[in-house]
Amino acid sequence: MLILKLLLVAVSVLLATLAARRFGHAVGGAVAGMPMIAGPITAVLLIDHDAAQVRAIALATLVCLPASIVHIVSFAHAASRVRWPAGLVIALAAYLVAGALLTHLRLPPAAVCLLALAVPSIGLWLAPRGLAAHGPVTVPHSELALRIVAAVAMATAIIVGADTLPASLSGLLLAVPITGSVLPCFTLPRHGAAATASLMRGFIQGLHGFAAFFVTLYLALGSMDRASAFCVALIASLIAALLVQGWRRFVVRLAA
Repeated sequence: MLILKLLLVAVSVLLATLAARRFGHAVGGAVAGMPMIAGPITAVLLIDHDAAQVRAIALATLVCLPASIVHIVSFAHAASRVRWPAGLVIALAAYLVAGALLTHLRLPPAAVCLLALAVPSIGLWLAPRGLAAHGPVTVPHSELALRIVAAVAMATAIIVGADTLPASLSGLLLAVPITGSVLPCFTLPRHGAAATASLMRGFIQGLHGFAAFFVTLYLALGSMDRASAFCVALIASLIAALLVQGWRRFVVRLAA
C-alpha cells in the first residue's frame, strides 16, 4: 500500500503539472484537487475491507476537508507577503490547528457531510483572486522531476511519521494535502503570488469533486454494494467538477 500511495502522489503531481503546462495554473490546481490519490486508494480499501470500515474512513476524510481548505487559503494569502518556506509553515500550522479542532468537535455525520460540501465554496470566497495570465505555463523538465521527488519525499515522511505518532495526530498527518503543499512551493518563486493564488483557487475548485466523491461514497455504502457505491461516487465527483467549471465560465463571461 505504501508503494501504491507514493506512486499515486507522483502521478498526481505529474498530471497537475502537465495540466498547468497546457491550460494554466488554475486548471493545474483543479486537477490536483480532484480525488486522484484518494480515489484509487479507496478502491483498494473497498477490495480489502468491508463496507462499514471504508464508510468510516470516508467520514474521517470528510472531517479533515475543512482543514485542507484552511491550509490552501492560508498559503494563498501568505504568498503575497512571505517566501514559500514561511508560506508552507503557516499553511501547515493552520491546517493542524483547524484539523485538531475539527476532530475534537465530534460533529454528527450529517453535519460533517454538509460542512464538507459547503467549505470549498467558502474557501473560494475567502481565497485571494489570482490575476495571473491564463494559458500555458512554462515548467522545465528539471523542475517537473523536482516536484515529483519533493512530493514523494513529503508523502514518505508523513506516512512514516504517522506510524510513530498518536492516532489522533496520525490521522491529521495522513490527510495533509500533499500536492497542495508542494505545487505552490514551486509556483511562488517562479511565477509569483498572483499565479500561486490562481493555482490555489483552482485546487479549491477541484475539492468540490473531492467532497462530492466522499460524501456520495459514505451515503451510497449504506445502501449499495461496494462496486456500485464506488462508481456512483466517481460519477458524482465528475458531475460536481463539471458544474463548478461551468459556473466559473459563466461568471467569467458575466464579468466580461
